[in-house]
Amino acid sequence: MLAGELSLKTDSLTSEIRLSAMVFSWRGGFETRRLLLSLLLLAAWESGSGQVHYSVPEEAKHGTFVGRIAQDLGLELAELVPRLFRVASKGRGDLLEVNLQNGILFVNSRIDREELCGRSAECSINLEVIVDRPLQVFHVEVEVKDINDNPPVFRGEQKVLISESAPLESRFPLEGASDADIGLNSLLTYRLSLNESFTLKLITKTDKSILPELILRKSLDREEIPELNMLLTALDGGKPQLTESVQIQITILDVNDNAPEFDKPGYKVVLFENVPNGTRIIQLNASDLDEGPNRKISYEIRMILPLSEKCMFLINPQTGEIRIYGKLDFEENNEYEIQVNAIDKGIPPMAGHCTVLVEVLDLNDNTPEVMITSLSLPVREDAQVGTVIALISVSDCDSGANGQVTCSLTPPHIPFKLVSTFKNYYTLVLDSVLDRESASNYEVMVTARDGGSPSLSATASVSVEVADVNDNAPAFAQPEYTVFVKENNPPGCHIFTVSARDADAQENALVSYSLVERRVGERALSSYVSVHAESGKVYALQPLDHEELELLQFQVSARDAGVPPLGSSVTLQVFVLDENDNAPALLPPGPGGGPSTLSQVVARSVGAGHVVAKVRAVDADSGYNAWLSYELQPAAGGASSPFRVGLYSGEISTTRALDEADAPRQRLLVLVKDHGEPALTATATVLLSLEDSGQAPKASSRALSGAAGAETALVDVNVYLIIAICAMSSLFVLTLLLYTALRCSAPPSEGACGPVKPRLVCSSAVGSWSYSQERRQRVCSGEGPPKTDLMAFSPCLPASGEDCLNPSSEVSP
Repeated sequence: MLAGELSLKTDSLTSEIRLSAMVFSWRGGFETRRLLLSLLLLAAWESGSGQVHYSVPEEAKHGTFVGRIAQDLGLELAELVPRLFRVASKGRGDLLEVNLQNGILFVNSRIDREELCGRSAECSINLEVIVDRPLQVFHVEVEVKDINDNPPVFRGEQKVLISESAPLESRFPLEGASDADIGLNSLLTYRLSLNESFTLKLITKTDKSILPELILRKSLDREEIPELNMLLTALDGGKPQLTESVQIQITILDVNDNAPEFDKPGYKVVLFENVPNGTRIIQLNASDLDEGPNRKISYEIRMILPLSEKCMFLINPQTGEIRIYGKLDFEENNEYEIQVNAIDKGIPPMAGHCTVLVEVLDLNDNTPEVMITSLSLPVREDAQVGTVIALISVSDCDSGANGQVTCSLTPPHIPFKLVSTFKNYYTLVLDSVLDRESASNYEVMVTARDGGSPSLSATASVSVEVADVNDNAPAFAQPEYTVFVKENNPPGCHIFTVSARDADAQENALVSYSLVERRVGERALSSYVSVHAESGKVYALQPLDHEELELLQFQVSARDAGVPPLGSSVTLQVFVLDENDNAPALLPPGPGGGPSTLSQVVARSVGAGHVVAKVRAVDADSGYNAWLSYELQPAAGGASSPFRVGLYSGEISTTRALDEADAPRQRLLVLVKDHGEPALTATATVLLSLEDSGQAPKASSRALSGAAGAETALVDVNVYLIIAICAMSSLFVLTLLLYTALRCSAPPSEGACGPVKPRLVCSSAVGSWSYSQERRQRVCSGEGPPKTDLMAFSPCLPASGEDCLNPSSEVSP
């Protein structure tokens, strides 16, 4: 914009501001001042407005020079930064950028004209340049010039349908290509690949675009060339010139210009008399070079010579198959001539012709007859070889060789054979041992064939059913199963299901289950578990106690209902998993002391860290459930105590030197807690009497000495106990791993419980088992009386809230 136009607009706007100030001066107040301030800012904005025009080609590289925008706007380079020179753009603001050092506008990122403006003839980027002190706004327009960067594009392969009877010079429009560029770059022309049948004609439309058309120059014959493929190439007007090609598929449509033709003009068929009704005589086949409806053929019989009263010939219109219906008798006619037409579906239809000559021969027209008389069916599978099963007689009304009949059995390799007893009489006997479990039924086909030429045959079938004998005992999937059950299960809890399969049938396959009764310690096995006779479900009749019984091993017997009955047995190993059902128990400090109260005299002269007493406790559980920790309960009123207790040792020691300010009698509460879920606790009370050095009674000294000696001896015993437990646990783990590896190939049998993997836990090195109670576990198996052994720690499993079946699982050994 010219400077004069800018000045004139500024003067006009200033006059309007003055007039507005006169009109609103009488109102006064805050609203008037705010309106005047807005008008002044608008005047400053308009006074700096101007417009500069640049142009840049699309796809210009980063850093391409556009224009000296600072110089063209009349701004000094030194004032660009102080006046907060900035450029704002609508939409994509990162396409152009200004170098504040030299005031040059340059290309910052890729500019795609087709992406910005599409097919619009004019494309520009509008920028607003803003500077402060005073506020000025300049409008800059950057025109984006088109370059030939887009080739012509076809929508896809083009298909054209043309009738083979189309006249010469016929025109067939084609779909043109499109070009995303504009102007000369988007003006397209076309070129067609060389061929004999078509030429290309270009039609210019009103919008200057060009439409290609195919012109037929040579007659088409679909039977010779059913399809043509040509290449259409589009070229644009840009420099360099860009091209694109598309495949044109021309399909030539058929017209009915070919008549059906048979494979040969005449056929000869030789038939014996008395062929079955509906016998196929011949399958005729005619072909038509046309396609579609013009190629579809129907057949018809035009004439049959001579006429017959006993038989007639019919042809299938779709397949050309000729069949005979009625009785074909050589004595009536020994030859027939059938004239057949093949007609297509074209318009008008065209027809082909052929002749079928049928010659009739005389033959042996009586088939043998077979009669079977069953004797003893079904046959027991333990029947002896040679047992007679059926009597068979054959006959033939013909004479001579045509009346001589031989018999045979099918299929081969069956445990039966035919034995000739008299002329035309046979017996079906057992040839080998039967096994109903391998084959329960045999369909034996008896074929009787005469000696005629050609020979005739007849067949009859005998269904031999094999009756079952109880010769298979019930069988379990594996000889032994391992089951894990949590202790304290509810009475009647389902812990496992055994299943045996009997290969016999009916009552011989009915399996019932029972326990193999024995003694478990002082009690009968049936007082612990039971098995359902029909389903094989095993139930725990009473709550199991891990501390009393850790392994219960027994056998379940399966017996069928055959006569005599057969049976087998399977071994179940039921491991009772520990639950945290025993709270820690406090050990008495010595003779005459209570189980939960410990009294001790402490000299005030002892230093920090001195052990003054020790709380001892044991837990009847195992594993984490028996791992004990000790906590000192806070004193009443929140007063700090000069004593502390070892987390795992239970030793009470001083935290600092005792002084006169400490109360002469200290009452400590020690909380003993196991690591079960949920944890169980016990509380020990420790009474400490603080006395000056030398004043403690000798009796107390002797008692302390005796208690210290007893503790030392107990610690030594527990150390050996821990070592023994770890060694036995490690040995048990190795044995269990080896046992599992040997039996891992056996398929698992799931009970009513989900699988849970047991975990083995060894004692902690920090003394978690320093005061664990020594226990001897009872392991009950089927080989003899209960055994006594040390078991590894039980896995720490979450408690089941509802059913004892949740933690138990059957592990395939």
